Amino acid sequence: MTRLNINGQDRTVDVDPSTPVLWTLRDALGLTGTKFGCGAALCGACTVHVDGQATRSCVTPVAAVEGRRITTIEKVTDGSDPVGRAVREAWVRHDVAQCGYCQSGQIMSATAFLKSRPKGKPPTAAEIDAAMAGNLCRCGTYARIRAAVADAARSLA
Repeated sequence: MTRLNINGQDRTVDVDPSTPVLWTLRDALGLTGTKFGCGAALCGACTVHVDGQATRSCVTPVAAVEGRRITTIEKVTDGSDPVGRAVREAWVRHDVAQCGYCQSGQIMSATAFLKSRPKGKPPTAAEIDAAMAGNLCRCGTYARIRAAVADAARSLA
């Protein structure tokens, strides 16, 4: 049995310690917002926060996160997190999603990035691009993603 803190709640799961966090979330806990993309930590679709850091859950074994805080897209977009709310609202204003498959990972990376920044210091386009690098979007909405991250940062200032 492995004890995890998921979205602020202590949970116990009966999975092999080497099971990736992604499959623990999806299969053992029914939290399907985190997506499987490449399985090699290259696309970002599986991004979650571990102790506030954007982490690729497809290659992170559940044993590595025992006792740490895991936050998923379900929590970031439920309206209780001001940064997550700002990102979600900016995503809608800029009509970022097309197919939407990568969006949970994109939002998780954007939220972790904005939370790591000094308050009131707007990010440059280059900083946004660097923070979002590694999150792939097959629809190519990168310009709208950059605009939405910048918009969310302005709304939080």
